[in-house]
Amino acid sequence: MDRTSGRWVRETLREHGLRAQKGLGQNFLVDAHIADIIVGACDLQPTDVVVEIGPGLGALTGRLAAQSRLVLALEYDRGLHALLRDDPPGPNVVPVWGDARQADLDALAAEYAGGEHGAYKVVGNLPYYLTSPFLWRLLTGGTNAGLLVLMVQWEVAGRLLAAPSSSDYGALTVAVAYYRRAELVRRVPRTVFHPVPEVDSAVVRLVRREEPPVAVPDEAFFFQVVRASLANRRKTILNSLAVGIPELSRETWAEVLQTAGIDPARRGETLSMAEFAALAGAAAPLGPETEKGVG
Repeated sequence: MDRTSGRWVRETLREHGLRAQKGLGQNFLVDAHIADIIVGACDLQPTDVVVEIGPGLGALTGRLAAQSRLVLALEYDRGLHALLRDDPPGPNVVPVWGDARQADLDALAAEYAGGEHGAYKVVGNLPYYLTSPFLWRLLTGGTNAGLLVLMVQWEVAGRLLAAPSSSDYGALTVAVAYYRRAELVRRVPRTVFHPVPEVDSAVVRLVRREEPPVAVPDEAFFFQVVRASLANRRKTILNSLAVGIPELSRETWAEVLQTAGIDPARRGETLSMAEFAALAGAAAPLGPETEKGVG
């Protein structure tokens, strides 16, 4: 029976003594049409390696495996991992236990794909608590993942696709736009899950850019400036920077903003990525040392 069948999902959970764990944000997809849309968005080729985050009962896993070379099904729930291990939905499916917030996906793909270090694709239905830390680490870690196809809460999708001055615009928005081209595939109603969650979801595609859209002297400092600028929406950009990066004085930040051509009375959420780049570029010669990476 198709693993998106509501009847199969309920019977399988009951048979194995399993249930959706609210603390892990578990809601199982029970709609074959939506499953096909997600897999179609992956543009899979027979040579592709796929890392699936949170496969659950395998609603997508078998479909992914039918169109790719290898699917690494990374599951944190021990019971669901055991179920996939004992009854994998395809001969080229490798169930792996692990936490996506900590797993080295590049190393995982290389290990199971015969030592290769080429690009792979990431697919997953991300619970709310996992989305931001997972994306921050993956985006800023220099990953080999060429394409991310993710199902996230509808409000999270709004943050990933937001424009400056909108209520959803934030540091994660800038990070996504800096490293990826973000595309909305479709909104997903809450009624296609078991149990039914309280909010709708969305499928998004994040395609890796060959080059970032702006040039910055230091990515770590650039994102430090972005985060400081957007940490408090009630503050002006000058106040936010003076509080968020106190290694530079308020007077120095006023001079930096003037050099970058940015009104110090503006709010951080009104700045475009190009303006953040100009601001970081003007401040970099004066700024504190930063460690490599921005996570």
